[in-house]
Amino acid sequence: MHAHTAGTEDAGTVIRAAGLRLTDPRAAVLDALRDHPHASADQVLAEVAPKLQHPSVQSVYNALNDFVAAGLARRIEPAGHPQLFELRVGDNHHHLVCTTCGSVRDVDCVVGEAPCLTPSDPRGFLIDEAEVTFWGTCAACAAGVA
Repeated sequence: MHAHTAGTEDAGTVIRAAGLRLTDPRAAVLDALRDHPHASADQVLAEVAPKLQHPSVQSVYNALNDFVAAGLARRIEPAGHPQLFELRVGDNHHHLVCTTCGSVRDVDCVVGEAPCLTPSDPRGFLIDEAEVTFWGTCAACAAGVA
């Protein structure tokens, strides 16, 4: 399955295709996530604030939660970090998190198969998705550049 990342299509087209009503806050939030993958709600609010009249963290959370519920966005919750949101969904990718600077990067699962979807004992569960987080030091921090 190929990832859905909301591409370069018009925000209104993407939002409506997800079954949601187009609003200015939703369009602004979608554009912010396109520009800043793995953004927290506060980071999205800072990005949309200059574009909207009286934006609130609640309106940003509403849009983000609507996107997650509609399958347009994914929420990730690395330990010790705020909830982060991204538009890359549906491809079972994972994340690299730097323990020094906190940066988050995508990493693809094994190409051609998703072995992480086969636990040693699924205990009766039908597995839809696996979330793997790799923790370490990014190249910039390891080189002392960050």
